[in-house]
Amino acid sequence: MRLTAALTAIFLSLSTALAGDIALRDGWVVIETGQTHADLLKNLRAAVKAHKMGVVTQAGPTATARKRGITIPENRVVGVFNNDFAVRVLAASTAAMIEAPIRFYVTEETDGTATLSWKTPGFVFAPYFDEGGAELRALAAELDEKFAAIGQTATQ
Repeated sequence: MRLTAALTAIFLSLSTALAGDIALRDGWVVIETGQTHADLLKNLRAAVKAHKMGVVTQAGPTATARKRGITIPENRVVGVFNNDFAVRVLAASTAAMIEAPIRFYVTEETDGTATLSWKTPGFVFAPYFDEGGAELRALAAELDEKFAAIGQTATQ
């Protein structure tokens, strides 16, 4: 039991040391802001609604970790989609629907600011393009524009 607790403590300290700013990587958009995590999350929710999409899922480990006595930076994964896009994805590729909702990631940085990041829908749906054809490619491009607009609105 003590070994497990010691290993957990080591892992948490290493993961906190390794965590931090989200690095730009293939298929991702990363926007650093001067907003706090709470403000960016609020602005993201408003931007999603303004662009006629819906928050479908939300998850984040921070509050539960805090209840366990563990302090980690705020972070929240926010799944965004709407029924119109869901029906269109299903018409193009049933398998591709497993990728919905597409997720935004709101992370708190060490300086107290927050970053908004997401994998572009085109990147997320790319493995299904052979199956989904032109319809899925067009839908992904449309969603890329929609997610970029949401991101821009949320981070202004």
